Amino acid sequence: MNRFQGKSVVVTGAASGFGRAIAEKFAGEGASVVVADLDFKGASKVAESLPRAEPFEIDVADEAMNQDLVAHAVAAFEKIDVYCANAGIPHLARPMVQMDVADFDRVFAINLRSVFLAAKYAAAHMPEGSSLISTASIGGKRPRPGLTPYNASKGALITLTRGLATELAPKIRVNCVCPVSSATGFDLNAIGVSELPEDMNAAVVSGIPMGRRASPQDVAGAYAFLASEEAAFLTGVCLDVDGGRSIQ
Repeated sequence: MNRFQGKSVVVTGAASGFGRAIAEKFAGEGASVVVADLDFKGASKVAESLPRAEPFEIDVADEAMNQDLVAHAVAAFEKIDVYCANAGIPHLARPMVQMDVADFDRVFAINLRSVFLAAKYAAAHMPEGSSLISTASIGGKRPRPGLTPYNASKGALITLTRGLATELAPKIRVNCVCPVSSATGFDLNAIGVSELPEDMNAAVVSGIPMGRRASPQDVAGAYAFLASEEAAFLTGVCLDVDGGRSIQ
């Protein structure tokens, strides 16, 4: 399919995990892509593997860098048809009252403030029918102990998505995806290991009716759908990509 031929797409957090899969999905369907990440070396490697892509280094919580990202995308590809505000971080799992204030603030800056900044500076360069999509979490709807600030930041992102959708309609559609746990860098940052122990993985999967965790491709497919003409009447949607965890 070439659903995004001639389209310009920005993806944050695109050096790895969900973001890389999202960038590859849009590029594979004809889009030009700005591959943005704090890890510029990783972003450059991804961009080099795509047919029409530009790398960009960004801390998504930084206002000036968001302005520069938008300016770079417009200079390279003239417009922004799809802005994928995917970048986000968890925190080390622990009771909230044991968390440092600076760590709490950083989670909200990366997971929520970044989407505000993306919308603030990109909206003027997004044509009629364009999309702003972000990565929330099923934890934003069904929080669990140990990741309360992370889940709260994603719950706030869900509310931001729904409110912003009303403000930017009908020109720009605003949606988000809500993935369940995935074997990406999340595990390393949340529990300090790159791969869940077998018993812990089994416990996580036992709460997912589809019998597995989310893959980056699951999330990338949801992004592509929400940005496509097939979803032209969808805005303010927070799409569960959770294998049924939310109905357990």
